[in-house]
Amino acid sequence: MTLQQSNLSEVSKQTKRYNRIVVNLLMDGILAAIAAPLARWLADPQDGLLHPLWFLTSGVITLLVSGIPFHIPQQYWRFSGIADLLNIAAAAVGSSILFSCLLVFNGYPMPSDTFPIIYALVLLVLMGGGRVTYRLCTSENIRINRQKKQKILLLGSDEDIDLFIRAIKRDTQSVFRVVGLISFRQSRKGHRIHNAPILGNFEDLADILSNLKNQQKLPATLVITGGDLRGPQLRALLSVAEKWGIQVKRTPTLTSLTPASNVELQPIALEELLNRPQVPLDHEGMELMIRNKVVVVTGAGGSIGSELVRQIAALLPKLLILLDHSEYALWKINVELTERKLNGDRQCVLANIRDQDRIYSLFEQYRPEIVFHAAALKHVPMIENNPIEGFLTNIIGTRIIANAAAVTGVKALIMISTDKAVNPSSLMGASKRVAEMYCQALDMAIHNHDEQQLKDIVDIPPTSMMRCVTVRFGNVLGSTGSVVPLFRRQLRHGGPLTVTDPEMKRYFMTVSEAVGLVLQASVRATIYRGGNDLTDQMLKNGGIFVLDMGEPVKILDLARQLIRLAGLKPEEDIQIEFTGLRPGEKLFEELFHGKEAPMPTDHAALMMATPRMVNLQEVNELINQIEAICIQGDVKQAIHLVQQLVPEFTHKSNMQ
Repeated sequence: MTLQQSNLSEVSKQTKRYNRIVVNLLMDGILAAIAAPLARWLADPQDGLLHPLWFLTSGVITLLVSGIPFHIPQQYWRFSGIADLLNIAAAAVGSSILFSCLLVFNGYPMPSDTFPIIYALVLLVLMGGGRVTYRLCTSENIRINRQKKQKILLLGSDEDIDLFIRAIKRDTQSVFRVVGLISFRQSRKGHRIHNAPILGNFEDLADILSNLKNQQKLPATLVITGGDLRGPQLRALLSVAEKWGIQVKRTPTLTSLTPASNVELQPIALEELLNRPQVPLDHEGMELMIRNKVVVVTGAGGSIGSELVRQIAALLPKLLILLDHSEYALWKINVELTERKLNGDRQCVLANIRDQDRIYSLFEQYRPEIVFHAAALKHVPMIENNPIEGFLTNIIGTRIIANAAAVTGVKALIMISTDKAVNPSSLMGASKRVAEMYCQALDMAIHNHDEQQLKDIVDIPPTSMMRCVTVRFGNVLGSTGSVVPLFRRQLRHGGPLTVTDPEMKRYFMTVSEAVGLVLQASVRATIYRGGNDLTDQMLKNGGIFVLDMGEPVKILDLARQLIRLAGLKPEEDIQIEFTGLRPGEKLFEELFHGKEAPMPTDHAALMMATPRMVNLQEVNELINQIEAICIQGDVKQAIHLVQQLVPEFTHKSNMQ
């Protein structure tokens, strides 16, 4: 838009604003002209309506003068509310007092002692009634045939329901008609909000829908107001709604709506079905851990790494180093941080964690205090087809990061692990278990001051007190390579959705929740001591933090829920096909090995796997052999060495 066009647009807006004020003045003047003689007649019916004529002029002038302090000329009649009526009442009282004083000052007798009160009430009724009548006449509830509107049932708190109904009444394009309300509060049945009846509470939903069906008032959509309903309750609601063929949607963020906004309902996000109640996090401890520190995040462009970067950047580190070998992934997260205008310095570093010289040089240059190690190859079938790459990244790369951190004085290394490392059936899971073992052994050697072991492996300063913490959790919803993006892509193409086995289950957690708990575990391991003696003892022995993932979810159920959320029917609109287990896959993932009895910690959402004691020199020697064999390209021998470190791992190719 050119400057001239912009100026013309602004002039047009100003003209419309002035036109509205002029119209308001004219309409209120007419009402005042009617109010003065009408009030006189009500005060003294014998005098007639229009005697004397100056009543008209004086009434108009006094109203316009008294209305200015209360912004009466600027009111939108169409959006008049309680605040506007209060201002009208104040202006009416002011006009009545001013008009009565004018009568007395000019020597005219009052029609009656009650004339000022009568005049104020007449003004209030005419002006307030005029606005209410105009609002009703312009309401879509009158201008659109009620039968053409979409019937909806609202569910939520009374306050959220009130906000939403107000919003759709203001929206001239709204096609919704509220047939009833379901309140979260008990004992609200029979009450009304904006004339819509409260039919019961959440527990009565099935009976309410049955009754509405019998009355031929079954709504097309059940609308959730507010954002409190999530997780198991939301899944139960969807299950009930599906039986009656009703769609479930959410209201938009009502606080962002302007009076003239079109109200559009939002679909339910899959993440909302899996969300559990928010667990309080120690944000003060997180900030204490990160603020003014030099922090490295490896794999900073990945699903977990990028969310770590987002949350860490908000905690104001002195320098945040984003390390990744993917140029595009690194560029993408850096652009996002730039757009969010987060404070603090950061440095994007292109590097491969398998390049020992490069990693050591970087750690020497930046001297980080905390390292979050999220870099890994995680796609099970991909690593089954490329075992050497998986071992070099997940095992050798992790050892390089851990050793570099210990040598350069890092205070804490937090390694991100996976439930696939427990009783692994895949090469990816086995490689992550070896990485866990090395970090456990290194942590114990440092904190047991085993200088001989450390000296034989890497020249770690005797003063090093690096805490090497492993955090293990299951699938992150929507992460790269996970099943949810695959399902969504298949859904966009019209199906079918492919599920490996009808009985397959997985643990799921949203990425923000998982990373929040990773930071919480890091706080517990690096800052606080003595909060829980058992937790401290297990940490000292290489204990692994395990996030509380809730109950596992059937992948088949997940596929069906995604289809329903798209407003379609499983097996009718979108087919589901079973493809069979892929190499390395298990039907059920586990969070704890049989010898890792889960133990509670200081935090409700964090558990700890009882440590399995390992020897640093033995682990390191086998990893040296794995590295040499991988460089030679001998896949079978590399897998054999991994099995020596992880005896519970039996590769499918060796089971034939």
